[in-house]
Amino acid sequence: MFCLNFLEFKFCREDDAFLFLANVIDVLISSQKKKTGVIAPKRFVQRLKKQNELFRSYMHQDAHEFLNFLLNELVDILEKEAPTAKNEAETSPPEKVANGPKNPQANGVQKEPLVTWVHKNFQGILTNETRCLRCETVTARDETFFDLSLDIEQNSSITSCLKNFSSTETLNAEDKFFCDKCCSLQEAQKRMKIKKPPHILVIHLKRFKYIEQLGRYKKLSYRVVFPLELKLSNTVEDADSEYSLFAVVVHVGSGPNHGHYVSLVKSHNHWLFFDDENVEMIDESAVQTFFGSAQEYSSNTDHGYILFYESLGANKNS
Repeated sequence: MFCLNFLEFKFCREDDAFLFLANVIDVLISSQKKKTGVIAPKRFVQRLKKQNELFRSYMHQDAHEFLNFLLNELVDILEKEAPTAKNEAETSPPEKVANGPKNPQANGVQKEPLVTWVHKNFQGILTNETRCLRCETVTARDETFFDLSLDIEQNSSITSCLKNFSSTETLNAEDKFFCDKCCSLQEAQKRMKIKKPPHILVIHLKRFKYIEQLGRYKKLSYRVVFPLELKLSNTVEDADSEYSLFAVVVHVGSGPNHGHYVSLVKSHNHWLFFDDENVEMIDESAVQTFFGSAQEYSSNTDHGYILFYESLGANKNS
């Protein structure tokens, strides 16, 4: 799905891990005679380690950190390479005006930010609303996101986690809010709401929590139900946004500093289980085995960690 967008950029610099990956995928797809087998990303990993020291050690790496790095790095690359691609495609000279080439930012006109396929697919908008309890003035601040990181509780669900994410918080004592209208610190209430849901909703379950008594991070094996069909109700708009689950990254292991990652992917209406080079088809009902453990101590260490939902809306770019 996203490889096609990725492969639109043929001007690949060999020293860039992600453009190198795009080029490798292009070559492999075009040269592969059989449509079966696996591709070992060894050369990509080597260049990834060369590009970012975070991934150079042999320590257990966090899939969520890698996802954030991947998406943000792709945005940087696409934004940097966009002018190059445009210049290569244009053969006519720039439009001439009295004082030289036409400047798109002349007369105070700002150049619009580039919207890449990463933004179109993954980016949503959150709005942080704060209401002063003295004057009732509501201050709203928007921010973009590529994924939602949700706190989890035992025997809960994605729906309840999302409700907690958007629950109202009272700001008082040392956390008072500075109200511009009152020109002073005031008690206030704030809440986070989804202003614009993304086409691909990525949900990160915060399974690793720092325990002060232990002085280290601990994995939370809590059972969190994630449905195959999700209605996103905590949005600014009244209408619910409907999503369908199509992929799950699963953390296998009892702690944050060691373990293994496997994934579940829905392809052509069938669920596939990926574990390195091993791929097998599984029943849809098997997805629920990765919800987590209902009891604190359990032999099951395979827990859903990152969820990928696709919008069922007709127009993904609206």
